[in-house]
Amino acid sequence: MAAAAEQEQQQFYLLLGNLLSPDNVVRKQAEETYENIPGQSKITFLLQAVRNTTVAEEARQMAAVLLRRLLSASFEEVYPTLPPEVQTAIKSELLLIIQLETQSSMRRKICDIVAELARNLIDEDGNNQWPEGLKFLFDSVIAALLQTMEDQGNQRVQAHAAAALINFTEDCPKSLLIPYLDNLVKHLHSTMVLKLQELIEKGTKLVLEQVVTSIASVADTAEEKFVPYYDLFMPSLKHIVENAVQKELRLLRGKTIECISLIGLAVGKEKFMQDASDVMQLLLKTQTDFNDLEDDDPQISYMISAWARMCKILGKEFQQYLPVVMGPLMKTASIKPEVALLDTQDMENMSDDDGWEFVNLGDQQSFGIKTAGLEEKATACQMLVCYAKELKEGFVEYTEQVVKLMVPLLKFYFHDDILLQESAESMPLLLECARVRGPEYLTQMWHFMCDALIKAIGTEPDSDVLSEIMHSFAKCIEVMGDGCLNNEHFEELGGILKGKLEEHFKNQELRQVKRQDEDYDEQVEESLQDEHDSDVYILTKVSDILHSIFSSYKSKVLPWFEQLLPQIVNLICPHRPWPDRQWGLCIFDDVIEHCSPSSFKYAEYFLRPMLQSICDNSPEVRQAAAYGIGVMAQFGILHAIYLAHILYFAYVTFCSEAFPLLVRVIQSADAKTKENINATENCISAVGKIMKFKPDCINVEEVLPHWLSWLPLHEDKEEAVHTFNYLCDLIESNHPIVLGPNNSNLPKIFSIIADGEMNEAMKRGDPCTKRLANVVRQVQTSGGLWTECISQLNAEQQAAIQELLNSA
Repeated sequence: MAAAAEQEQQQFYLLLGNLLSPDNVVRKQAEETYENIPGQSKITFLLQAVRNTTVAEEARQMAAVLLRRLLSASFEEVYPTLPPEVQTAIKSELLLIIQLETQSSMRRKICDIVAELARNLIDEDGNNQWPEGLKFLFDSVIAALLQTMEDQGNQRVQAHAAAALINFTEDCPKSLLIPYLDNLVKHLHSTMVLKLQELIEKGTKLVLEQVVTSIASVADTAEEKFVPYYDLFMPSLKHIVENAVQKELRLLRGKTIECISLIGLAVGKEKFMQDASDVMQLLLKTQTDFNDLEDDDPQISYMISAWARMCKILGKEFQQYLPVVMGPLMKTASIKPEVALLDTQDMENMSDDDGWEFVNLGDQQSFGIKTAGLEEKATACQMLVCYAKELKEGFVEYTEQVVKLMVPLLKFYFHDDILLQESAESMPLLLECARVRGPEYLTQMWHFMCDALIKAIGTEPDSDVLSEIMHSFAKCIEVMGDGCLNNEHFEELGGILKGKLEEHFKNQELRQVKRQDEDYDEQVEESLQDEHDSDVYILTKVSDILHSIFSSYKSKVLPWFEQLLPQIVNLICPHRPWPDRQWGLCIFDDVIEHCSPSSFKYAEYFLRPMLQSICDNSPEVRQAAAYGIGVMAQFGILHAIYLAHILYFAYVTFCSEAFPLLVRVIQSADAKTKENINATENCISAVGKIMKFKPDCINVEEVLPHWLSWLPLHEDKEEAVHTFNYLCDLIESNHPIVLGPNNSNLPKIFSIIADGEMNEAMKRGDPCTKRLANVVRQVQTSGGLWTECISQLNAEQQAAIQELLNSA
């Protein structure tokens, strides 16, 4: 058999030669023969030809080209059909061939093959199915870059290598960088010391600038893993900031300021505090001279960003520096770009290099704006948002001037998206800051924002910016609460939201029409899918706004909501795409949760669709339906409203109907997979809420042992709290089924609590966390039972129980 295989391979080498033949007849016959070779054999023959250095160079190169083409054009048809051992052999062979190949053009072609295979072995979720390939790449890229950085004979090559290292580390996941960190840091430090000495002796700075940025990038990715190297770099970096004061060293100084602040952010406050005072004094000295800096001084943008990072590091302690940093920051954020109204001829005469952008107004006229300075303006606005977020009430002195700067940006039509998004993001943060001044001051600030936000929701054409504005508006309503919108606001907002929903349906219809067009292909579908995703994202923000309104206004907002009811009902129709049904159900979930008992009047619209959606194919729809069942059980209580008594029983009956469907989802074979876990946990939580709030619906004593076996929840934190609270209710009432005969279930309960703590399902300081800690402490007082419970936990669970006791 070996001889036959060898003969087949030799015939294949002959075939490769014929594929290169100048004789058309010979070549065409060879092409036909090649096409008829089965996929697995084709890969095997090609790989052998690439590896065999005794084959003619032209034939080897042809084999490499054909192998790459095969992996590119026919990967799905060929590769998955290969036995696993053959797939493994192919990957190992390719990595070995790269290392052994000495001919440069051939090595390039083999690299192309490896790249093509690696690309195909990354699935749709971004999971890498060839980790050995990635490791090989890291072992080769990193080593090559470090070696090139140490090429003392060519400064420019060194600088490019450092720049490439920056690009690499910026996108490299932390987990993949850590194994190479020690070697990486060692080379960076030796290069920095050498280049710092060159700067002192010769004044050369190009490589040092790049190395400083490389250090910053590595620290930013490594985060706390950079702590052991902190003392290696910080003294030299401080020395550069203190001494690089000449005009030609401004960029180096700016990059070093950036590096110090990024290292501080990476290693954390505890480690950085040993140098924080010195660093702040260096920054303050630079800031004092800020007014003397030229407008194009590169230090300005680095300083602004560095102050924001220092704010994140120091937290409330940063407030003392605001009087120093806010002046220059507001000055930069207030930059007004130069604008002009030009005829078409003048516009054409202006060079693109002048940094102007134009919008055609018709009638041979264009409106232009000079974009120079807008990037700095956007960065400054980002920093203001950072201060408001980090300092909260500590930023209150500046809220008025900042809000007067930010609100007009909502109407700033010549912007990059960052400016408007930062403006929108700042609004709820500024309200939070201003809350300390009392309701009157807060209301005045909100009135200044509100009209502009609503108008921007109605007019902003860019979907990314629009979604940010809508999200901001929803957050503002949550901050302000009941009464923040007057009748005019509601009327305008209702019309806008109705228009957004109608546009959503219209866009879906137009996409379906385009799918019937004769030009429809994969590229068109990709574009249509992008449009669909944008539309769905706006739909999520409509849901956010309604959620904030329902949670603030409760049932008194329902008459206003009814103008949107036909569109919301349309969203949950069975034929709609799953995101429509998901978000339509979420909106009705809010109606049930925040507007009961009045929610009953809409039961005819959502009861059946919600029941049918519990077992939907989409986990997102299942989750929304299960959450709805839970809040129906929790909030569907009518007190003494007799007229709706029959509807109350409709909810009770509905919970009974829903129960077996919830159990079916929980007990399905794939219930705990990554894509299904959130839906499953909402079903478990819903069962708990039915037992707690509608116990007449089911046989609680029969269900409880099953429910306990499904715990704990750890993905959906909010539902985990509901579940743990109910567990505490049962334990504190000494429920015999939960505790078991002679407290025999307590070890299992300890295991549930420990796993919840390990998965951070409970928040520090939350009443639920304290209740669970008290349960543990109560058992702790009875020595034998405590020993039995603890002994059945593994070491990690025991540590989690101790952590719970220490923190609650």
